[in-house]
Amino acid sequence: MKTIVGPLRRALIYGLISYGGLVLINNAELELPNMWIAYLPMFIGVYVVTQWLDRRFQG
Repeated sequence: MKTIVGPLRRALIYGLISYGGLVLINNAELELPNMWIAYLPMFIGVYVVTQWLDRRFQG
């Protein structure tokens, strides 16, 4: 059971933060030629924050 808790926790953190980021970017009415200009830094940031939060929750 303990081996599945870590990946599930990371997936939940990543899913919640990335969904929030997508909502913010899509509602920001950005007029970019390619939306990946906004998405790529957001997803990299979400990954870094997810790793940091996961380490904080591990105790």
